[in-house]
Amino acid sequence: MENLKIKNLTIHGMSMPKLGLGTFRMQGDACRAAVESALSLGYRHIDTAEMYANEEPIGAAIAAAGVPRGELHVTTKVWHENLAPDAIRRASDASLNKLRLDHVDLYLVHWPSRNANWPAVFETLMKLKEEGRTRAIGVANFNTALLKLAVEEIRAPIACNQIEYHVMLDQSKVIDYLTAKSIPLVAYCPLAQGRIASDAVLGEIGRKHNATAAQVALKWLLDPKGVAAIPKASRRESQQANLDALKITLDDDDRRKIAALPKDRRCVNPGFAPAWD
Repeated sequence: MENLKIKNLTIHGMSMPKLGLGTFRMQGDACRAAVESALSLGYRHIDTAEMYANEEPIGAAIAAAGVPRGELHVTTKVWHENLAPDAIRRASDASLNKLRLDHVDLYLVHWPSRNANWPAVFETLMKLKEEGRTRAIGVANFNTALLKLAVEEIRAPIACNQIEYHVMLDQSKVIDYLTAKSIPLVAYCPLAQGRIASDAVLGEIGRKHNATAAQVALKWLLDPKGVAAIPKASRRESQQANLDALKITLDDDDRRKIAALPKDRRCVNPGFAPAWD
């Protein structure tokens, strides 16, 4: 499948494919093989983090694939324990070294920390951007209060908020804020860690479109303009199935049925974020 079939989001002057590859809990040779497979299928958006301990095999996969750097979007993240300015710089250095890159496209705060000095954190991230070590900066797992702090008080150029989001979880408060500020949402756990596959309603919609429940759920996420998704897929068949989800056209009846699904099934506990909403 050609990469052209994956639509892009434009954030802060750069293009990010709406469908990417998540790599949480992928390790070693299996991780390298998965990333090489995804790149060969046409994926151009790879998501990792220092906490995943897999930047090295991802760097090896990127080097082996030979995809021009300008065609790739690579996101990594700094862990919540490394948010002091010097620690951010050390983490950035280590990530770039392991990824074998001179810059990433997006560098995120992975989790908020109650002890963080947020003005200092974002000042450091903005310096990394100015130095060309990342093309953009952003956050993950930020609630609306923290987003307001970063965007309105500190005035940091936040390029995305990466959060858990899928058909079974209501994120309307955060989405409303992001939409108002023209900040994209990047959805992790977009298939609710496999729970979606057995949902009867999604399965029924899938049969109507000659697709799986997971493909329906993924297309529902990717239809809105400001949303990207990074499903984890280690098997080539799963990677291709996620690409094939882009072919589905959901109608109003499908969306009504999806809207009626329970929206309270969180897979990841947003532990560090105070007053999550």
